[in-house]
Amino acid sequence: MNKHFVIHNRDNVYINLEDDDSKNLMSGHKYALKDIKKDEAIIKYGMPIGIATCDILKGEHIHTHNLKTSLDDILTYNYQPEENSDSSTVVSKSILENKTVKVYERMDHEVGIRNELWIIPTVGCVNGVSNRIIDVFKSRCMEEGIDLNRLDNFDGIYAYTHNYGCSQMGDDHINTRKTLQNITKHPNAGGVLVIGLGCENNQIKAFEETLGTYEKSRVRFLISQEAEDEIEAGYEMVRALFDAMLKDQRVEKPLSSIRVGLECGGSDGLSGITANPLIGRFSDYLVEQGGTTVLTEVPEMFGAETILMNRCINREVFDKMVAMVNDFKNYYKKHDQVIYDNPSPGNKNGGISSLEDKSLGCTTKAGDSQVVDVLKHTERLKIPGLNLISAPGNDAVATTTLGMCGCHMVLFSTGRGTPFGGFIPTVKISTNTPLFEKKPNWIDFNAGQLVDGLSMDAMLEQFTEKIIATINGAKTRQELNNYREIAIFKTGVTL
Repeated sequence: MNKHFVIHNRDNVYINLEDDDSKNLMSGHKYALKDIKKDEAIIKYGMPIGIATCDILKGEHIHTHNLKTSLDDILTYNYQPEENSDSSTVVSKSILENKTVKVYERMDHEVGIRNELWIIPTVGCVNGVSNRIIDVFKSRCMEEGIDLNRLDNFDGIYAYTHNYGCSQMGDDHINTRKTLQNITKHPNAGGVLVIGLGCENNQIKAFEETLGTYEKSRVRFLISQEAEDEIEAGYEMVRALFDAMLKDQRVEKPLSSIRVGLECGGSDGLSGITANPLIGRFSDYLVEQGGTTVLTEVPEMFGAETILMNRCINREVFDKMVAMVNDFKNYYKKHDQVIYDNPSPGNKNGGISSLEDKSLGCTTKAGDSQVVDVLKHTERLKIPGLNLISAPGNDAVATTTLGMCGCHMVLFSTGRGTPFGGFIPTVKISTNTPLFEKKPNWIDFNAGQLVDGLSMDAMLEQFTEKIIATINGAKTRQELNNYREIAIFKTGVTL
């Protein structure tokens, strides 16, 4: 195994690949390839990641003690479109064979990769009711001798509780309703019970009237204050949905029918070398097959945004991306927050020194494909290909956003490790082998194999088979652990 790695031929730093206490070397951290003068740019990924705050000698550690960000405030951008790279030249031939997956058919040519039964509270006041309905459902199935874990065409019943739906106004109220509506219509759900209290801002009637087109046989609505026994009424609705779902069977469809979210959390200095480039290669492959991938975490584009902007397919999409980036910066400024103070303590411990450093690694998840559309926070996907959607870097909110826009699953890279999972299958990819070995109950795939000597083509082939198996029904670690959450983006006051 090589003990260090240079990402780009323009770089003036190298990345150390293993800890060596005797030499005070840390895995994932940067060290100077040559002498660097004070105020000279630190180059990684072939791009500036900051400025040296003092003279740095060849071989010295480069981190927050001698590097500062060079990012500015609101910027003016020029559209300088790049020709789309031919991703077929970098993906191995065996991977390029057309592949199919086994999925559940839904209305309007939609497909789901799970057949789950969901309870969606319109307001946090009925979270307990939602969970109690599930308890009763499971208990009665057990009494009838129905083993829910042994049904091939049923993937479980889950309540996606939250704290909102009342005491909200304006954008927050609308955002909560749209988020829950998008989840209600998600194709991974074979049946959904939407349950409200009755007096909340997020009224069931308005929710249903503005839900748009949906498969009415798969969605039920319950107002708890109007039911004599809301638990029994909820159970009866859930049981009817369950009985209908048992008729659903997986069918074969092209891989192009799949939409995948791209995310990272607990990133480290190896994220942009192993896991994120692997995800980027898979993204290019899926897009080439006619599928869809989605990148979010807008603050983690700052410093690398021009790379994505110049890959926008036309000026209209470019203008939408500029607006998305600057709107997010203005959101920070509105709340008197520093725009570029993003890397977390865990990021820094793992070797990430600045937001540019983090963002340049983060955006490699998008591969080399053109950006075909840029979506606002609660918009749903419309165009196959690489899309961007507005959301913060927070793992829970970003994962929820990727799911509610229509992604079937999320590819989630991590260098520090996290057990978190969203309401759609969340595939955890470790950036390093020690994490994979330490947390086998969290991690689904080890991209640290690249550092250990496996070629990218070989790893991509392994990874693609893993993703196809997951689409076909194999459970992720997050699913096996039953770590499933949603988080709703809030920007305003609470009454």
